[in-house]
Amino acid sequence: MTTTASSPTLPHEPAHLLHPKYRPDIDGLRAMAVLSVLGYHAFPEWMPGGFTGVDIFFVISGFLITTIILGSFEGEGFSYREFYARRVKRIFPALALVLLASFAFGWYTLLPHEWEQLGKHVAAGAGFVSNFAFWREAGYFDNAAETKPLLHLWSLAIEEQFYIFWPLLLGLAWKRKWRVLAVLGAVAAASFLVNVTTIHAHRTAAFYSPLSRFWELMIGGMLAYMRLHRPPPMPGWRWHAQSVAGLALIVLGLCLIRGGKAFPGWWALLPTLGAFFCIAAGPAGVLNRTVLASRPMVWVGLISYPLYLWHWPLLAYARILEGQTPSDTTRLLALLASFLLAWLTYRFVERRTRRSENPAVTSALVVVMVGFVLLGLLAASRYYVGRHSDPYFNKITAASRDWTYPDGLNPIEVGGEGLFQIGQGQRKVLLFGDSHIEQYGPRAVELARRAPDTLDALSFATWGGCPPIPNVYDEKPNLCAERREGAMRIAVSDKVDAVVFGACWNCYFAHPPKSDPGDGVEDSYYYFDGKTKTPLKDAMGVDLSLRMLEVVMTTLAKQKPVYLVLDNPIGNDFGPEKLVKGGRLGDMSVRRMSPTAPWPPEQKALHERMRQMAIRAGATVIDPIPTLCKNDQCTRADADGTPIYKDAGHLRSEYVRQLATFIDPALTGGAQQQQPPSQPSR
Repeated sequence: MTTTASSPTLPHEPAHLLHPKYRPDIDGLRAMAVLSVLGYHAFPEWMPGGFTGVDIFFVISGFLITTIILGSFEGEGFSYREFYARRVKRIFPALALVLLASFAFGWYTLLPHEWEQLGKHVAAGAGFVSNFAFWREAGYFDNAAETKPLLHLWSLAIEEQFYIFWPLLLGLAWKRKWRVLAVLGAVAAASFLVNVTTIHAHRTAAFYSPLSRFWELMIGGMLAYMRLHRPPPMPGWRWHAQSVAGLALIVLGLCLIRGGKAFPGWWALLPTLGAFFCIAAGPAGVLNRTVLASRPMVWVGLISYPLYLWHWPLLAYARILEGQTPSDTTRLLALLASFLLAWLTYRFVERRTRRSENPAVTSALVVVMVGFVLLGLLAASRYYVGRHSDPYFNKITAASRDWTYPDGLNPIEVGGEGLFQIGQGQRKVLLFGDSHIEQYGPRAVELARRAPDTLDALSFATWGGCPPIPNVYDEKPNLCAERREGAMRIAVSDKVDAVVFGACWNCYFAHPPKSDPGDGVEDSYYYFDGKTKTPLKDAMGVDLSLRMLEVVMTTLAKQKPVYLVLDNPIGNDFGPEKLVKGGRLGDMSVRRMSPTAPWPPEQKALHERMRQMAIRAGATVIDPIPTLCKNDQCTRADADGTPIYKDAGHLRSEYVRQLATFIDPALTGGAQQQQPPSQPSR
């Protein structure tokens, strides 16, 4: 990260900026922060709370930058020009190197759709808006974080947005003679309130938004004000107590905080207050002096910014090249390489640039960064293509992007729950499930265009990765339970006349003998009866879950029509990305997709089991298999090799829109007067 204002003073510093006295313990605190982040990214099982190192950086940055700004206002005066010139010389050189290396290696190794995404991320990184770019991308179908080489730039973007906002606000406060501490407190309180009020309902926004992160920098800012205007306590036990308390809170956060916690939220107080106390303790604090100010920690702290920049692209590209989580040895080598690159960057680039008095250097760095923005936009818009440019890649890319839900649907609120609606028919139908029900949204939109009079009034209560079965939960953080309960209240009410259940049943219940990491099967789901957690990867968990689904359908079927949408085949054989052949570092091509792939036997067995269950419950069966499969061979591409799947589990929107007629009875049942619920619809 970029908090280096307390680094050893270099010659020829700008005359109108105060520079805090160098504190080696702050460099040691930086080292602790960056080592935590590296540990988490490379070996998350060893350092589960290591991502909180970013929050430590935020506090340090707020302390040092506020010290510079306020001290300069109260001294010889603050120069915005000098402040931003110094930021440019500090931040841009190392960032430009990492962007160049990531872009060049991406050109050589990435597939077309990956290259386009990298172009967008390069432009966002160079423009310091990465947090907004990744916020916008976040969702059920977002690429894995481990395959985004510039994902870590989100935190740098928040710091740079702070560097723009904070000097201007403090300058206004100084000019108008406002109470600076009151301004600090007001910004911190407002930001923290945004953080804790959005963390559950809008977790992604709370993570990436500067509005919910600035309070962390303000904690450091308030300490800066106090140190400038209130003398620190006399040497004694308070310094040592703060030093011990600070490191204890940081370590506690590293041990207790997990990715599944509502973070930042209240949990972020552990690392931020820990950093506050460490800085407040001063260089004489017992652990500051003996641990943080030790030579190894100071050395890591001095290279912490380029180390942070280099480590993640190396780990991400290792993940991309291997197609899975890299081995421990590979990850360790990536970390060692990042240390070497960080030291070289610090020694031969950072220090020389910061020493330069030539104003042309600052201008040149700005031009370079603008150039990266333009270059990234050219790649993102396909005007500049990568090395792998087989035209058939375009079909693969088009398939992987062909997901239009909820386009064409209208957001509504029913019983306090946010749903998507289409159709004006008299019969009100609730489609209840996960993304495997969402994939049929385009068919509803097509029917509304072609034959609107036949379409029921449809409401989609769907959330990716959320099975519509009471008592089934996911170890990973989400709001599935709350959303399911809300949808279930609607299902049993008189607000709807029919209910359609559908989900990726194969993901939850059809576990092959040896689970392939890419087969869509999740091991994080479990059935919880209030006392015992039973994983769905166990046969007992599957039995309990399907029994509960049958009970729900049986109960509802006594009151209204119920439909059960059986699953389409899933697995690596159906995903278009599996067509890519060859190594990324050598010649790579994309194989034309053959029309069919085998129906996995465990999925076939689950399919028949759920069919019989639906019949017993009195539900109408919606079966995609007669359309998709014949003699246990299932369609995965058209005759010309165009994939019909978006990925390994979802049918693409274009196929569903035109050919998924098997779902029509659930969408137009009020007009078609389908057969009694006890008979399967084939």
